[in-house]
Amino acid sequence: MKSKLKPWIFTASCPSVLGTVDVVTRYMAEYGNYVEDIHSYDDRAADRFFIRIEFHPQFEGFSADEFNTGFSPRAEEFEMEWSLTPPEHRPRVAILVSKYDHCLNDLLYRHRTGQLNIEVPVIISNHPDLKHLAEWHDIPYYHLPITPDTKPEQEAQIVKLLEEYDIELVVLARYMQVLSADLCSYLDGKAINIHHSLLPGFKGARPYHQAWEKGVKMVGATAHYVNNGLDEGPIIAQGLQQVDHAHYPEDLIAKGQDVERITLMNAVRCHIEKRVFLCGSRTVVFSK
Repeated sequence: MKSKLKPWIFTASCPSVLGTVDVVTRYMAEYGNYVEDIHSYDDRAADRFFIRIEFHPQFEGFSADEFNTGFSPRAEEFEMEWSLTPPEHRPRVAILVSKYDHCLNDLLYRHRTGQLNIEVPVIISNHPDLKHLAEWHDIPYYHLPITPDTKPEQEAQIVKLLEEYDIELVVLARYMQVLSADLCSYLDGKAINIHHSLLPGFKGARPYHQAWEKGVKMVGATAHYVNNGLDEGPIIAQGLQQVDHAHYPEDLIAKGQDVERITLMNAVRCHIEKRVFLCGSRTVVFSK
């Protein structure tokens, strides 16, 4: 019964009540959909249920509109919020970057080779340094300088570009600017940031040098959704590398950047594959 074609993705959440799994899987069977992969989780602390299903229609002419119309009355009984994502959908992603290129390079490589099923129609930066990378990939690059005095105008330009390019997800690939509360609210649930895990112990400039001076034994990274709390948004993915006395500051930086790019990629992949559910200040993430 398995298909080599990419599956449709169904996701839903609702209050925790009896019958949540049954209402979804029963409808899938009645509608002639073969369930290839299913994850569900009931969060006792939040009293909320989450489910993700990959499925293949078993008949030609499958209609998302008909599926939604038929499922709607059943979902209403459970106060269920749901979405249906077609196999051909490629989320439109804007990448924001400053001067560090390791995360941008990795995302563009995975985009180019098809490892990340996304479109990247625009790259935005507060510096001109990485324009050559965008040009090599034939992606428009917008250099929007920023000062404390011009921050509102610069962020307004960012929002205008996001709307112009119909962006679904924003990735801050080491964009070294603190976003305003207004922009954070605008990007709520659709912007992912990456930072090293040396915070809050080693703040400011040269954190890896500070960590080396203290003899740290681990470096890592955290990818999270952006919110008004600086580097405190709901966490999607984290990575870790062990280090020891033989690692000098430049070694820590290299290992830290490796963890950052892999962790960011994992977070983006989970988001675009509809594996992440926001649950208050936390996330529910169904691993592949």
